[in-house]
Amino acid sequence: MDNLAASDAFAALGHENRLAILRFLVESGPGGADATTLSAELDIAWTTLSHHLDHLKRSGLVRGRKQGRRVIHTAQFDTVQALSSFLMQNCCVRQPATDTQLPQGEPA
Repeated sequence: MDNLAASDAFAALGHENRLAILRFLVESGPGGADATTLSAELDIAWTTLSHHLDHLKRSGLVRGRKQGRRVIHTAQFDTVQALSSFLMQNCCVRQPATDTQLPQGEPA
């Protein structure tokens, strides 16, 4: 994944509803979910949901497939994984050689 593809994907995830949709679809696994389920579970109006799904599809994070009268939406796991790998690529290469552990979060 290059910087342009990553920035497009991150831009698509820059809205809380789109992030929630993608997370729900990741949780749903390869079976995905239809718009009725997404709308009900995430409390997003259908027209708004449709707009967000289109945005996620354009960025390559979500795919829709016809199943009878319904469209089943699934996360594109390879793209989600590539985005995650892009973030961690070259992790800690600028860290002094004596530090061998990954950085930890701030204490709560």
